[in-house]
Amino acid sequence: MDLILQGLTAQRGVIEQIAHLARARVVVAIGEHAYRCEGISYNDEVKAQIDVATWAAHLDYAFIDRGRSLTNFKLLVMDMDSTLITIECIDEIADMQGLKPQVAEITEAAMRGEIEFRESLMRRVALLKGLDASALQRVYDERLQLSPGAEKMLAAIKAAGMKTLLVSGGFTFFTDRMQRRLDLDYTHSNQLEIVDGKLTGHVIGDIVDAEEKKRTVERVCKELDIMPSQAIVMGDGANDLKMMGIAGLSVAFRAKPVVRAQADVALNFVGLDGVLNLL
Repeated sequence: MDLILQGLTAQRGVIEQIAHLARARVVVAIGEHAYRCEGISYNDEVKAQIDVATWAAHLDYAFIDRGRSLTNFKLLVMDMDSTLITIECIDEIADMQGLKPQVAEITEAAMRGEIEFRESLMRRVALLKGLDASALQRVYDERLQLSPGAEKMLAAIKAAGMKTLLVSGGFTFFTDRMQRRLDLDYTHSNQLEIVDGKLTGHVIGDIVDAEEKKRTVERVCKELDIMPSQAIVMGDGANDLKMMGIAGLSVAFRAKPVVRAQADVALNFVGLDGVLNLL
């Protein structure tokens, strides 16, 4: 097993200090601010020390079995809101109604796992009733941005021959546009009901909650004739945990504590392309 250390900046001296905690024999630079520590000692005590030291230094760490590479995987699965993109779309839509604080509070509680996702989505969407549907395009044009490192990560994923799946508790209006913009292979999300150019406050069809996200990953894996263990799954909220739980590698990206605690790897400071340094 190797220890990967990376950050937006990373001083060699700090890296050496943290590597010493793991009793690393060799420290190899693998990127401008990324290092692989080889010949390490690994146990719960060491992991706890590394966790504290890296957080203080604004570095991300991961203990990875030596020899794992992108070639071990066939599918990259991404959550959308606050993972592939920087915003929670529903919060920004609500802002057009002057209701962002109320909706954002429910969103946060759901992502922390304090409210069941299905209930939280229905409550939030209901608050949008009567909003002109043009607000969706405004959110896309004015507020939606890709998370740092997204395009670099996707370029490498595609070059490795992997397929991509965007599965979201958000809305088809945005996932459809992300699919076209980024040339993604699969998407699955919720469809807002629009009548006479206005949001009705309802979702059409079944809600894409945690269980449906997991089923979607299983369904796409079956279609590709691969095992879920050949998928990398990235997410940030409690509704991502079930699909992350069946993945070969689960990545918590700038995630809630409940997600960081259960994921194989947490990227708290670097961009999405930080996953490339792990493999």
